Amino acid sequence: QVQLVESGGGSVQAGSSLTLSCTASRGTGTFSSSSITWFRQAPGKEREFAAGITRNGKDTRYADSVKGRFTISRDNAKNTVTLQINNLKPEDTAVYYCAARRTILTDYNIRITPGEYAAWGRGTQVTVSS
Repeated sequence: QVQLVESGGGSVQAGSSLTLSCTASRGTGTFSSSSITWFRQAPGKEREFAAGITRNGKDTRYADSVKGRFTISRDNAKNTVTLQINNLKPEDTAVYYCAARRTILTDYNIRITPGEYAAWGRGTQVTVSS
């Protein structure tokens, strides 16, 4: 089972940028065979999809609320998926989690339901003040 570790969160002001990283500390073979997705969970709210990327990095998917501000990318040689967040807003405040779902090479459907992901990191906190 792949083990995921998130990093890069912090407390910033609105309009700032952050780069979050999701790194596989174990199970790197599974990592490169998995689509990786970032979810986020704000206090008192359900966990929601933010951005995802296929195992080969060629396809991405974004929630409407983050399109144009979030960019997801991956480097399988470094076992890392990066989420670049620009123009942060107070409503982006949440714990950000990355999750892995093993897929076949021709599966381009990035799932947005948390229950479809088997491996999760512990999350990194992002706090945006106005």
